[in-house]
Amino acid sequence: MCRLFGSTAAPQRVRATFWLLDAPDSLIQQSHREPDGVGLGTFTADDAPLVEKQPIAAYADLRFVHEARERESRTFVAHVRFASTGGLAVRNTHPFEQRGRIFAHNGVLQGLDELESELGEYRGLVHGDTDSERFFALITQRIDHQHGDVTAGITDAVRWVADRLPLYALNLILTTADELWALRYPDTHELYVLERAAGGPHGDRRLEHAARTGIAASSDSLVDHPAVVIASERMDDDPGWRPLDSGELLHVDGRLQVRSARVLETPPRHLLSLADLDVKAASSQSAR
Repeated sequence: MCRLFGSTAAPQRVRATFWLLDAPDSLIQQSHREPDGVGLGTFTADDAPLVEKQPIAAYADLRFVHEARERESRTFVAHVRFASTGGLAVRNTHPFEQRGRIFAHNGVLQGLDELESELGEYRGLVHGDTDSERFFALITQRIDHQHGDVTAGITDAVRWVADRLPLYALNLILTTADELWALRYPDTHELYVLERAAGGPHGDRRLEHAARTGIAASSDSLVDHPAVVIASERMDDDPGWRPLDSGELLHVDGRLQVRSARVLETPPRHLLSLADLDVKAASSQSAR
């Protein structure tokens, strides 16, 4: 399955270093499939979104995949892609940017013709072939319908999808320059949150996270500043990690205040199993 990572130290801008495929026990060895793309989303000092991403075609660009990428931002999103829809191209690689927001998704949606019809003029925000970018465009549409309220927009969009479209999973991370949202739905894939105090549980440690299956991140700045981290798996032995509940939408505001609510109480109307997916999509969701 795709791997998600998000973090925020807002209101502080912090320096962090990412290795997108350089964990101790990496995806390259562990997966039955090679990953199809990697990407990192941050915001510049003037709050402009910066998305750096690369499809991986037979590991032709090993430097991009393995080099350390040091960036300064309040919020961060990293993603390792196993393609379910769309070919190996930059336009299909996560994360995506729309209207100054950055988005990454892990899951599968079907019924894309119906989704595109619902998008209307917002179809113009979609430049690639993926279900994820179309889902993001629906969220953008609903945020506009909710007068810029991102929480309400995500809630509206995921409820529409859960009621109307066949889906396997909708785990997502969305960031602005100083806020972060994360959703787990349904309970198909895990998604974890860590509310990390400055210095971690020992009070004097830098952030040093390495997922078993992909993304690694470190930050000296987080010796002195608290942060909230979202990830597809626990990335260290900090006892504060907890799984999001199915249907839980978590929001971290620009002062690092965390709020969460169960915005979906029931399973999707048309929940897909692995057996319902084509070979490519099923492989993308079951890779370990």
